[in-house]
Amino acid sequence: MKRSMLAVAAALSVALGGAIPAEAAAIPNFPKPKIFGTTFQSDPGHDFTKHISSRKDGILRGWITHVGRTQVEYKPIKWKKDKYTEGYFVGPPEGDVTAYASPVAKNVVFLSAFGCSSKMTGTTVDKGGLGAKRCSRKALLTRAKSTRPSLITVYRGQIVKVQEIYTP
Repeated sequence: MKRSMLAVAAALSVALGGAIPAEAAAIPNFPKPKIFGTTFQSDPGHDFTKHISSRKDGILRGWITHVGRTQVEYKPIKWKKDKYTEGYFVGPPEGDVTAYASPVAKNVVFLSAFGCSSKMTGTTVDKGGLGAKRCSRKALLTRAKSTRPSLITVYRGQIVKVQEIYTP
Protein backbone atom coordinates (compact mmCIF):
# COMPACT_ATOMS: atom_id res chain seq x y z
CA MET A 1 0.00 0.00 0.00
CA LYS A 2 2.74 2.48 0.97
CA ARG A 3 4.70 1.76 -2.21
CA SER A 4 1.65 2.39 -4.42
CA MET A 5 0.95 5.70 -2.62
CA LEU A 6 4.52 6.82 -3.20
CA ALA A 7 4.32 5.78 -6.86
CA VAL A 8 1.15 7.84 -7.33
CA ALA A 9 2.77 10.76 -5.49
CA ALA A 10 5.87 10.55 -7.67
CA ALA A 11 3.73 10.49 -10.83
CA LEU A 12 1.79 13.50 -9.57
CA SER A 13 5.04 15.29 -8.81
CA VAL A 14 6.32 14.68 -12.35
CA ALA A 15 2.98 15.79 -13.84
CA LEU A 16 3.20 19.04 -11.88
CA GLY A 17 6.71 19.74 -13.05
CA GLY A 18 8.42 18.28 -10.00
CA ALA A 19 6.97 20.97 -7.73
CA ILE A 20 6.00 18.53 -4.99
CA PRO A 21 8.36 15.94 -3.50
CA ALA A 22 6.89 12.42 -3.65
CA GLU A 23 7.02 12.02 0.14
CA ALA A 24 5.27 15.35 0.77
CA ALA A 25 2.49 14.50 -1.68
CA ALA A 26 1.86 11.26 0.23
CA ILE A 27 0.89 13.12 3.42
CA PRO A 28 -2.87 12.86 3.97
CA ASN A 29 -4.92 16.04 3.66
CA PHE A 30 -5.72 16.61 7.35
CA PRO A 31 -8.43 19.14 8.26
CA LYS A 32 -6.95 22.50 9.28
CA PRO A 33 -7.93 24.00 12.62
CA LYS A 34 -9.20 27.58 12.82
CA ILE A 35 -6.13 29.76 12.43
CA PHE A 36 -7.25 32.17 15.14
CA GLY A 37 -9.11 29.63 17.28
CA THR A 38 -9.74 30.74 20.86
CA THR A 39 -9.42 27.32 22.51
CA PHE A 40 -6.53 24.89 22.77
CA GLN A 41 -6.86 21.86 20.49
CA SER A 42 -7.33 18.64 22.37
CA ASP A 43 -5.51 15.39 21.75
CA PRO A 44 -7.89 12.68 23.02
CA GLY A 45 -6.14 9.70 24.54
CA HIS A 46 -2.77 11.43 24.94
CA ASP A 47 -1.31 10.83 28.41
CA PHE A 48 0.62 13.94 29.43
CA THR A 49 1.56 12.43 32.80
CA LYS A 50 4.08 10.11 31.14
CA HIS A 51 7.15 11.17 29.20
CA ILE A 52 6.80 13.85 26.53
CA SER A 53 5.86 12.27 23.21
CA SER A 54 4.55 12.98 19.74
CA ARG A 55 1.07 14.24 19.06
CA LYS A 56 -1.28 12.08 17.02
CA ASP A 57 -1.38 12.53 13.24
CA GLY A 58 -2.95 15.81 12.18
CA ILE A 59 -2.45 19.58 12.25
CA LEU A 60 -1.86 21.47 15.48
CA ARG A 61 -2.03 25.23 15.89
CA GLY A 62 1.06 25.70 18.01
CA TRP A 63 4.63 26.87 18.31
CA ILE A 64 7.97 25.19 18.75
CA THR A 65 9.40 25.88 22.21
CA HIS A 66 12.67 23.94 22.17
CA VAL A 67 15.00 22.58 19.50
CA GLY A 68 16.88 19.51 20.70
CA ARG A 69 19.50 17.33 19.06
CA THR A 70 17.06 14.71 17.79
CA GLN A 71 13.64 16.32 18.16
CA VAL A 72 11.76 19.54 18.83
CA GLU A 73 9.24 20.29 21.56
CA TYR A 74 6.05 22.13 20.71
CA LYS A 75 2.90 23.33 22.49
CA PRO A 76 -0.62 24.17 21.41
CA ILE A 77 -1.59 27.84 21.24
CA LYS A 78 -4.81 29.81 21.10
CA TRP A 79 -5.78 33.32 20.11
CA LYS A 80 -6.53 35.67 22.98
CA LYS A 81 -8.59 38.72 22.12
CA ASP A 82 -7.33 41.95 23.62
CA LYS A 83 -9.09 45.07 24.81
CA TYR A 84 -6.81 47.50 22.95
CA THR A 85 -5.49 45.42 20.01
CA GLU A 86 -6.88 42.64 17.86
CA GLY A 87 -5.23 40.06 20.10
CA TYR A 88 -2.26 37.72 20.34
CA PHE A 89 -1.38 34.05 20.65
CA VAL A 90 -0.82 32.43 24.04
CA GLY A 91 0.39 29.02 25.11
CA PRO A 92 -0.83 26.90 28.03
CA PRO A 93 -0.49 28.54 31.45
CA GLU A 94 2.69 28.15 33.52
CA GLY A 95 2.86 24.68 35.08
CA ASP A 96 0.61 23.07 32.44
CA VAL A 97 2.20 19.88 31.08
CA THR A 98 0.54 20.05 27.65
CA ALA A 99 3.55 19.66 25.36
CA TYR A 100 4.70 17.34 22.62
CA ALA A 101 8.04 16.26 21.14
CA SER A 102 8.69 14.88 17.68
CA PRO A 103 11.61 14.58 15.28
CA VAL A 104 11.52 16.91 12.27
CA ALA A 105 11.39 14.95 8.99
CA LYS A 106 14.43 15.35 6.75
CA ASN A 107 12.16 16.51 3.91
CA VAL A 108 9.95 18.77 6.07
CA VAL A 109 7.91 21.37 4.21
CA PHE A 110 8.47 24.77 5.87
CA LEU A 111 6.29 27.60 4.56
CA SER A 112 7.46 30.90 6.00
CA ALA A 113 5.39 34.05 6.44
CA PHE A 114 8.53 36.22 6.52
CA GLY A 115 10.87 34.82 3.87
CA CYS A 116 13.85 32.56 4.39
CA SER A 117 16.48 35.02 5.63
CA SER A 118 17.13 35.56 9.31
CA LYS A 119 16.19 39.26 8.99
CA MET A 120 12.47 38.46 8.49
CA THR A 121 11.87 41.84 6.81
CA GLY A 122 9.26 41.05 4.14
CA THR A 123 6.01 39.13 4.23
CA THR A 124 5.32 36.06 2.13
CA VAL A 125 1.74 35.05 2.93
CA ASP A 126 -1.27 33.64 1.14
CA LYS A 127 -4.80 35.11 1.24
CA GLY A 128 -5.50 33.48 4.61
CA GLY A 129 -2.44 34.91 6.36
CA LEU A 130 -0.40 31.70 6.27
CA GLY A 131 3.21 31.39 5.14
CA ALA A 132 3.68 30.77 1.44
CA LYS A 133 7.47 30.90 0.92
CA ARG A 134 9.10 27.47 0.97
CA CYS A 135 12.31 27.49 3.00
CA SER A 136 14.87 24.89 4.06
CA ARG A 137 14.82 22.61 7.08
CA LYS A 138 17.81 24.55 8.42
CA ALA A 139 15.84 27.83 8.20
CA LEU A 140 13.00 26.18 10.14
CA LEU A 141 15.25 24.96 12.94
CA THR A 142 16.93 28.37 13.19
CA ARG A 143 13.60 30.24 13.18
CA ALA A 144 12.03 27.80 15.65
CA LYS A 145 14.07 29.28 18.48
CA SER A 146 11.78 32.34 18.48
CA THR A 147 8.34 30.69 19.08
CA ARG A 148 6.56 31.69 15.88
CA PRO A 149 2.86 30.68 15.73
CA SER A 150 2.39 27.97 13.12
CA LEU A 151 0.26 25.13 11.86
CA ILE A 152 2.35 22.05 12.66
CA THR A 153 1.53 18.87 10.74
CA VAL A 154 2.49 15.58 12.39
CA TYR A 155 2.41 12.37 10.38
CA ARG A 156 3.63 8.99 11.60
CA GLY A 157 5.27 10.58 14.65
CA GLN A 158 7.31 13.16 12.71
CA ILE A 159 6.79 16.83 11.93
CA VAL A 160 6.35 16.87 8.17
CA LYS A 161 5.06 20.41 7.60
CA VAL A 162 5.25 23.74 9.41
CA GLN A 163 3.31 26.71 8.05
CA GLU A 164 3.80 30.00 9.88
CA ILE A 165 0.83 32.15 10.81
CA TYR A 166 1.34 35.82 10.00
CA THR A 167 1.07 38.12 13.00
CA PRO A 168 2.38 41.70 12.75
